[in-house]
Amino acid sequence: MAKKLQRRVAKPGPAASPELGAPAAGARSKGRRVASQAVTEFTVQLSTLSASGIPMVRGLSILEGQARPGPFKDVLGDLVEDVSSGTPLSEAMEKHGRAFDRLYSAMVRAGETGGVLDKVLERLATYRERAAALRGKVINALVYPAIIVLVAVVVISAVIVWVIPRFQQIFDSFGVELPGLTQALLNLSSFAVHYWYAVFGVPAACLVLHVVLMGRPGGYRFFMHGLLLKIPLLGAILRLSLIAGFSRTFGTLLQAGVPHLDALGIVRDTSANDVLSEAVESIRKVVREGEGISRPMEETGAFDDMVCNMVDVGEQTGELDRMLLRVADTYEAKVERDIDRFFKWLEPALLVVMAVFVGLIVMALFLPLMKIMSTLSQP
Repeated sequence: MAKKLQRRVAKPGPAASPELGAPAAGARSKGRRVASQAVTEFTVQLSTLSASGIPMVRGLSILEGQARPGPFKDVLGDLVEDVSSGTPLSEAMEKHGRAFDRLYSAMVRAGETGGVLDKVLERLATYRERAAALRGKVINALVYPAIIVLVAVVVISAVIVWVIPRFQQIFDSFGVELPGLTQALLNLSSFAVHYWYAVFGVPAACLVLHVVLMGRPGGYRFFMHGLLLKIPLLGAILRLSLIAGFSRTFGTLLQAGVPHLDALGIVRDTSANDVLSEAVESIRKVVREGEGISRPMEETGAFDDMVCNMVDVGEQTGELDRMLLRVADTYEAKVERDIDRFFKWLEPALLVVMAVFVGLIVMALFLPLMKIMSTLSQP
């Protein structure tokens, strides 16, 4: 309690002058990253409190009081102060874009406008929990293959840097003629030992350049996003995941009462793939002219026929939001099945690749040794 009073006293009141140097509302948490899981838990708890009839300010105060010290606790403190002073919750959340994205703020604003904020918060909680569950499933499935790849890289690197040079000394001392495979392996080892800075520096520089270019909208990022969709097996899973995300986000926004054009704009801006973002923007341009959604969706080529047909039925029956959420359910279930199948195939494939590399190294090193032993055994 003392900490809370101290923090609030440190903030200027409405009549305070900014020239005094005191931080303005929201200055503590502005630009600071907030964990997605913390926002999801907050949404679930606020939805429960709101559905129980607890006033918004009191609900926010309760959640702020039980939050752990950190960036998100500061965000909640700012929300309490803003909402207490009469600022709408959506407007207060827009000040903290790192914690509440456009999708979140738009749905809250729609809930406030329609007087159904408790229901909108419940839908937001469900949406974020589903997204977090799918993301967690993918991350958990990646752990074992990542360990295999890491162990393989470490072992093969150690063999190339320390083991192979010892064999080269043996081969040089006997002056035996080396097979092509052995000579290629020795050359690779020699290059790695003498030019280690290039071996590590060039990939690191390429990785940094890739990260920088992917952080900027443009041709490179669009090309890479399109390339990802063309990768065998993984590209198909990614495409299904993008369609599921589009359907879930668009349907949730429409269900919350967000207008079609605004919803499409939010979906475009929150999409994780520029190829899909461009497709959504082309749909939005056609919808702005007064046409439906299903035909431009089909023309983009980014959506399956089943999705376009279900959207068409949803438009005709006036249940587009429910139809989109059904599409999302169907595709999310398919994505989960395909992810399980993909990683069940990936794990043994990585083991086979690792075994092939180790086998080639063993063969390259022991072929000359066998030749040396046969030469020594001759009288």
